[in-house]
Amino acid sequence: MIINRKAKFDYEFIDRYKAGMALTGTEIKSIRAGNVNMGDAFCTFIKGNLVLRNLHIGVYKQGSYNNHEPMRERVLLLKKPELKKMLSKSKEKGYTIVPIEIFFSETGYAKIEIALARGKKTYDKRDDLKQKDIERSTQRELA
Repeated sequence: MIINRKAKFDYEFIDRYKAGMALTGTEIKSIRAGNVNMGDAFCTFIKGNLVLRNLHIGVYKQGSYNNHEPMRERVLLLKKPELKKMLSKSKEKGYTIVPIEIFFSETGYAKIEIALARGKKTYDKRDDLKQKDIERSTQRELA
């Protein structure tokens, strides 16, 4: 499981969705090895398809000439009603679609959890940090 920690700090999640990804064989092997960087990844609509951009999946070392391009655009697989809802919401000002985590389903397929999100202001981020500090201190006192 690969988690995008920066997204939780920078965005407030409105709705969450689980989507499949159209990947090649060497990309799956690299994901299983943990060679993924989700730092600047985001989703956008291109010709009616939801596309994941700026997700870096490292080159698989034993892949030879069959290797993939690390920063290529990857199509996300969702149902049409979900796509329509996300398209209408993402057109509103302040909303974006960000990846949260990559995981493997029980059947072995690579899935990605994405969220319709709204960007946080700096004071919201400070409030979240204060809440974390308070929770940590109470946990220490109880233990």
